[in-house]
Amino acid sequence: MRVVILAGGLGTRLAEETGVRPKPMVEIGGMPIIWHIMKIYSHYGFNDFVICLGYKGYVIKEYFANLFLHLSDVSIDLENNKVEILNSSSEKWKITLVETGEQTMTGGRIKRVAKYLNGEPFMLTYGDGVSNVDINKLIECHKSGGRLCTVTGIKPQGRFGLMKIGKENLVESFSEKKDEENSLINGGYFVCENKVLDYIDGDTTIWEKAPLENLAANGQLNLYAHHGFWKPMDSLKDKNDLNELWASDQAKWKVWG
Repeated sequence: MRVVILAGGLGTRLAEETGVRPKPMVEIGGMPIIWHIMKIYSHYGFNDFVICLGYKGYVIKEYFANLFLHLSDVSIDLENNKVEILNSSSEKWKITLVETGEQTMTGGRIKRVAKYLNGEPFMLTYGDGVSNVDINKLIECHKSGGRLCTVTGIKPQGRFGLMKIGKENLVESFSEKKDEENSLINGGYFVCENKVLDYIDGDTTIWEKAPLENLAANGQLNLYAHHGFWKPMDSLKDKNDLNELWASDQAKWKVWG
């Protein structure tokens, strides 16, 4: 199953960092946050990624094109114009980097990578949030739920889309308004059947609006409730908090060895 990562937004709330690079490339513990997200999936055996590029997407392309150099011992013979990899510890990842447009909305980005999904189910997440969500249990929940989409629900932490939960672990409604104390928020980490693409019209479609709202209204949005660690990187404070957790060996999202 491929993992689709939304990595094309402008990251305006983190302008201190995103003036020169896209938000997924902002570093936590010396590595881009998108690397941390990919390590989470890789820990569970998912190594095939489709990354939706937009704002400064070339920075992400250049990083992954040279990742093996970043993580390896290298011998460079300038006189003979030769480069030798001495000891590579690079990841076993297959990465498809797709230009989805700088102004395209989240739903539109998903629609644009449809041809790389081969009509198969896929996982989906944002390129700026880390969690210790159990990916295997998430997938099991999706399969047992028998719906088109499963969303990971988190306890509210501010300005995020709220979900009203009904019977049989279904999301009855999806709203961007904070109006119910007992609701859960959209924590990303989705599992999707390919048919969810039918709920997306085009570039201007926001995934968190009509697609999720209509999936919920049609009884096709399943819930996986996560009660562990989850934190997005929306501000400079968030970035600093995540770096402090990493430096103090308290990074609960580091599920890999």
